[in-house]
Amino acid sequence: MTAATLFAPALMASAREAVALCGGLAVVALLLSLTWKRGLEPVTVVLAGMVVSLVAMAVSATLILANGEYMMSLLIWGSGSLGQQGWDHAQAIGLALLLSIAAALLLIRPLEILGLDDANARSLGANLLLLRLLGLTVAVWLATTVTAEVGIIGFIGLAAPTFARSCGARSRKSILLAAPLIGAAVLWLTDGIVQLAAGGLAETVPTGAATALLGGPLLLYLLPRLQLAHRSSISDLSQPARRIAFPGLPLIAIALLALGVIVLALIVGRGPGGWSVATGALLEDLLPFRAPRTIAAAAAGAMLAAAGMILQRMTGNPLASPEVLGVSAGAGAGLAVVLFSLAAPTMSARMIGATLGSLIVMAALLAITGRKGDNPVRLLLGGIAAGALCNALVNAAMVTGDARAFQLLAWISGSTNQVGWTEASAALAMAVVLLGAFPFIVRWLDILPLGGDQARAVGMPLRTSRLILVLLSGGLTAGASLVVGPLSFVGLVAPHMARLLGFARAHHQLPAAILIGAGLMAGADWFCRIVAFPYQLPLGLFASLIGGPYIIWLLRSNR
Repeated sequence: MTAATLFAPALMASAREAVALCGGLAVVALLLSLTWKRGLEPVTVVLAGMVVSLVAMAVSATLILANGEYMMSLLIWGSGSLGQQGWDHAQAIGLALLLSIAAALLLIRPLEILGLDDANARSLGANLLLLRLLGLTVAVWLATTVTAEVGIIGFIGLAAPTFARSCGARSRKSILLAAPLIGAAVLWLTDGIVQLAAGGLAETVPTGAATALLGGPLLLYLLPRLQLAHRSSISDLSQPARRIAFPGLPLIAIALLALGVIVLALIVGRGPGGWSVATGALLEDLLPFRAPRTIAAAAAGAMLAAAGMILQRMTGNPLASPEVLGVSAGAGAGLAVVLFSLAAPTMSARMIGATLGSLIVMAALLAITGRKGDNPVRLLLGGIAAGALCNALVNAAMVTGDARAFQLLAWISGSTNQVGWTEASAALAMAVVLLGAFPFIVRWLDILPLGGDQARAVGMPLRTSRLILVLLSGGLTAGASLVVGPLSFVGLVAPHMARLLGFARAHHQLPAAILIGAGLMAGADWFCRIVAFPYQLPLGLFASLIGGPYIIWLLRSNR
């Protein structure tokens, strides 16, 4: 719908619901292709959906930022605004609701059968593929109709059935009848509270952002109560298929490659006359513009890679990263608090706010998900909830439309256009200080994936080590997020690439990941300068368009 609004507005005027339905069906087809081999396993579906959603958000935000005249209106609409000028949208949603409820009632018995395992369902003569496709079609039609008319309304689909079951509904039919009524009441109440709290700004404050303030805590509340299968030895999945016997030379090669990327970003570029290699006086003239952003990008990539490796090793989860666990979003929430609390926040104040936001999210996740043991699945779901909650806070602050909101929007996109020597020096100093602590703690990263009992058996101070690692990962995430925003996936991709290259031990994988992260981010910054010249794409979003497909490939290859 964002692409159609910008490039085919006539189509949006005549077939908005069809455009939204095509986008929704395309996502469902992609999710089915990613998760079908694993029998639509719920956790895999959730992870794939989260990644596809983040990539779609990055594409939409890039399109919005490239067309500034539409930026704020699309931003408010995308956050779920219920402000209307007539009955047309309500009538369209009502018609879709009535037809879909009728279709869903016809599917009640098949839905009951789908609640069984596949073997029992087939023994009853059910065509599982057909039933799933029919159910998905109805669900996608409902979701895309709402999105087409009022924007994205999050978490009502999670909250309403949960409340229905909590109120005593047990059968599929009773849940199906109660959930729409409860969803209507929850959204109506949320919208009323938003209007009451916003006062004169009620027309611009999106209700969809407020629903995430409800849904995020709800999912965090449910996590300790969910019966999730414990994945034994999930950390074994992060072991490399092959190991490098002598890692010294490969590390030197990676370092030279990363340095080559940085040099390439400094001297090669596009100008009004086409491609050029800057040397001599021209290079001296261009360095004040190119060098700060390249240095800041490389430092941010190195910090994100180190933070991602800490989280993966500490949680025993190969999919953990600052972006996936909502730690980067927590940095954004802390930054928003600082921007809207202080009249003229300094760089140090922003750093403190972002760090505190990251630490609060990480501490909350470890506290909530740790009650049921070290279940990596629970941690991932908690990260989704925490990220949604923090992003809702940032969105609610952003739609006010003042100068601070535009600062937040620039942060979300991860734009490095305005980075100067002050910001680059601060990012480089943070990277040097925080990464300098790793030689003293790298042994912990080798021991923690073995489990708490083994760590205690070798005399490791478990509580102290985890606290120090949480503080370090929070500082690294905050420092990097201030430069490149909350979404880049480098914190996930770089440790994976180091592992796939054969670096097994932490004291080998860590420098490899740091160098890969620095090279990836510096290269992404160079690409976002040249790929749409004379326009410059935001670094964070551009990097996420590289990292997101990599994660999708991992899921698709069943790894």
